[in-house]
Amino acid sequence: MTALKTPAIALAIAMMLAQGPGSWPAAPSLDYSFFKERVQPIFLQKRPGHARCVSCHQHGSPPLQPLAPGASGWNEEQSRKNFDMWKLFVVPENPLKSPLLVHPLAEAAGGDRFHAGGKHWNSQNDPEWQTLAAWVRGQTLGGSK
Repeated sequence: MTALKTPAIALAIAMMLAQGPGSWPAAPSLDYSFFKERVQPIFLQKRPGHARCVSCHQHGSPPLQPLAPGASGWNEEQSRKNFDMWKLFVVPENPLKSPLLVHPLAEAAGGDRFHAGGKHWNSQNDPEWQTLAAWVRGQTLGGSK
């Protein structure tokens, strides 16, 4: 698995650099509460034929904070750290330019070629993919953008 981490890190960095600083928004409008309540549970979700995101990403890149033994989720400090890390892997307002959404999405559905954890979603219509896309588009818990 270690051999897969380095190419995945390099790919993520290359994708971010290829976009160039001119395309990065000055003030991303990503909602922390939406991330905590709707996005983080996706990282914990079990899927047939796949490991949970947290299984690899608590030791991989981009990292998720390790869960405490017996914990079913993250505490406030860990959630903040997860938010601060994972917002670096999205392009606000543009789900299909966001590694968080395209790495685990099937290539035929608009995803990129490789994700070390496999392809979790076969369609952009998958409810989990839609939740992540809503966060990237600026959705808040109150329902507004």
